[in-house]
Amino acid sequence: MDAQLKNNHLKQQKNMNNTTILHTANEYVSKGDYESFLAYCTSDTKWVFVGERILNGKGEVRAYMKEFYIEPPVFDVELAIEDGNFVTVTGSISLKNKTGKYEHFDYCDIWRFEDGKIAELKAFVIEKKP
Repeated sequence: MDAQLKNNHLKQQKNMNNTTILHTANEYVSKGDYESFLAYCTSDTKWVFVGERILNGKGEVRAYMKEFYIEPPVFDVELAIEDGNFVTVTGSISLKNKTGKYEHFDYCDIWRFEDGKIAELKAFVIEKKP
């Protein structure tokens, strides 16, 4: 295998890694195992929900999940694009609210990774109106 082809192959392998990490971590969220998901985050992870709130650190993310993920959310990933340390994902998510009804949202998440862990999320979330 020539050096250029080998470098391209290694780059593809590395690029797939963060997407795979995110997919694996989100499988834990789908099962309601939020602590295992948090193991994939840096201790100082930062989550920005544009126009809504900012979460700093695992403790705040844990509290958010406890409050808003009454039951595990239902994800439908439409597209995932990886570029370097970033993975951009679009799709929809359904969350059960405190009255027991599902609320539905479209999202675009931009995840930043450091050393194979989730370091930052910038999320654009829009509620679907009936």
